Amino acid sequence: MEQLKNESETELQNQSEAEMRDEKYMKEALKQAKKAYALEETPIGCVIVHEGKIIARGYNRRNTDKSPLAHAEISAIKKASKKLGDWRLEECTLYVTLEPCQMCAGAIIQSRIPRVVVGCMNPKAGCAGSVLNLLDVQAFNHQAEVKTKVLEEECSLMMKQFFRELRAKQKMKKKSLLSE
Repeated sequence: MEQLKNESETELQNQSEAEMRDEKYMKEALKQAKKAYALEETPIGCVIVHEGKIIARGYNRRNTDKSPLAHAEISAIKKASKKLGDWRLEECTLYVTLEPCQMCAGAIIQSRIPRVVVGCMNPKAGCAGSVLNLLDVQAFNHQAEVKTKVLEEECSLMMKQFFRELRAKQKMKKKSLLSE
């Protein structure tokens, strides 16, 4: 009975250490999202961790780069592959503030990332469980474990604030055009 109690306590300690680690790296992804926000881009940030160290960072730059491919995850995956000298990122964890879209979920599968940690879900376009889960299609040769809702409130608030400000700017622009 005592051994069972000790095993249970160890399991709880390991679980809380993993949660603290996930929150630590999600905070780093949030820093990347703030860089996108500063560029008036949808604030999505991403970091990739290998052996306890951040090896790549990325943030949304679609409008800035005029490219539909300039997503936070794609940028970070490119940098991580270059850093490790391999397209296979088999021992990495990807942290992203918003649930990946279909393109990014495909890139995660293609790069063999085994674990993905998501801040907030994307009910309109998310492909890690919301609309569908491309990270767990058994017919594919690779799947990724998904942990969701890590620092969900912070990630969600940043997105909501960004879109609230964007709508206000658009409304003011429309008003000024109508008054001319």
